Amino acid sequence: MVDKNDVAAVLELIRPSLQADGGDVKLVDVDADGVVSVELQGACKGCPMSQMTLANGVERILKERVPGVTKVIPAQGV
Repeated sequence: MVDKNDVAAVLELIRPSLQADGGDVKLVDVDADGVVSVELQGACKGCPMSQMTLANGVERILKERVPGVTKVIPAQGV
């Protein structure tokens, strides 16, 4: 089971890079299968590169640093 606090701590490390480009990320949920739901905010929210940011940035770093993370997805209906 993935610890939501561990995920939040790693997102705090990622956050300054996103904020430098006018964006941000908010942790929404971590499910039992290791799927992390996040909401991209600010400039990231409507950015055409947001899927790449999630996959190549946020997801890659979370998988490296938090055992059990399997995937990062945009939160639905937030």
